Amino acid sequence: MTRPFKILGVQQIAIGAPKKGPLVHLWSELFGIPVTGTFRSERENVDEDILSLAGVEIDLMEPIDETRSPKVHEPRLNHLGLWVDDLSAAVAWLTEQGVRFAPGGIRKGAAGHDVCFIHPKGNDQFPRSGEGVLIELVQAPPDVVANQA
Repeated sequence: MTRPFKILGVQQIAIGAPKKGPLVHLWSELFGIPVTGTFRSERENVDEDILSLAGVEIDLMEPIDETRSPKVHEPRLNHLGLWVDDLSAAVAWLTEQGVRFAPGGIRKGAAGHDVCFIHPKGNDQFPRSGEGVLIELVQAPPDVVANQA
């Protein structure tokens, strides 16, 4: 099986809670990991603080409205982000392999990179999935791709 893309590493770990304050206290104040940015999106129902540790983002998220989807606080370990060298090729090839993607397609993510999500559950049309885990594929910038060559 020839794969037209490579996974280059972990880009982010996203953790959700009904209120992000306790998460920020633990990860930033107690662990000492600096907050490097914020992101808020009504469409994605998320208000997040972005921390950075050894090149990996740690996104601490709370929903803008707990009653709306997506429910970024359920499950608490919300998703795992992976750098990919060719996002478009990955999506096309994985779709051909029967992988189910979440609605929304490829779009700009919180850090400005193109992203898409592999659905945590398969269905009849696309039986392959994240097997219970939401997986974000993130287009790696040229410097990350070059460092993996």
